[in-house]
Amino acid sequence: MLNKKITFIGPGVMAEAMIAGLLHKKLAKPENITASGPREERGEDLSRKYKIKTSVDNAEAASHADVVVLSVKPQRLSEVMKAIKGIRSDALVLSIIAGANIKKISTGLKHKAVVRSMPNTPGQIGEGITVWTSSKEVTPEQQEMARAILGALGEEVFVEDESYLDMATALSGSGPAYVFLFTEALVDAGVHMGFPRRIAEQLVLQTIKGSASFYEQAGRHPATLRNQVTSPGGTSAEALYYLEKAGFRTAISRAIWAAYQRSLELGKEKPGHIPEVRDEEEI
Repeated sequence: MLNKKITFIGPGVMAEAMIAGLLHKKLAKPENITASGPREERGEDLSRKYKIKTSVDNAEAASHADVVVLSVKPQRLSEVMKAIKGIRSDALVLSIIAGANIKKISTGLKHKAVVRSMPNTPGQIGEGITVWTSSKEVTPEQQEMARAILGALGEEVFVEDESYLDMATALSGSGPAYVFLFTEALVDAGVHMGFPRRIAEQLVLQTIKGSASFYEQAGRHPATLRNQVTSPGGTSAEALYYLEKAGFRTAISRAIWAAYQRSLELGKEKPGHIPEVRDEEEI
């Protein structure tokens, strides 16, 4: 890995997290990493922080790489692939783009060795989890490179069936958004009762962290752990009654199913169809 040249097409927050992880774990040298994107100021910022190379020419940046990481928004993928020419035949293409299947990437780039992955935002602090798969043309050596690069974001899970990637997009890829919304709701409830926001945030954060750690260490079904803190006629039982009555489980299930369907739709969108993009253009 130390001698491999890695190019990131789309120097957004997830690309930066991967760059930081690779350098922190000493899996790559700064001089062998290139971040390519249209905004020169973004490249200058990454170069200043990590001493890596930068470019505004995606085709040139990709042409010398052993690994080309695609990290642009799904809506820009078709446009970006048209501009990338001359990827080395022995190079690995690694995508972290939601909804973009291997066939779409392979056809768009006319390149067969493709890894498709779905990381999530906790990868920015090395606490993420990434589900990934590869085309049959990816060599064992390239699979190990992909495993190392994705491992820089936290845990990684390889799957044989590519259909799991759209499921992972909805469950773990978008999962942090659900957790943040739930966290926000708990904090707001605490403020509504009368807690200062600072204290409400402290209580909620440690409750979520502690509950997750307890679940991990206990190794028991979450229903069993929930029952342990739900006394008959008690406060937890009363709260859970209202959550069930409000359709809490159903709302979560339907939301994740909607995200899954949207992931499938992103993979089917026609080339050239670019919906309005309201946030940063890179992931």
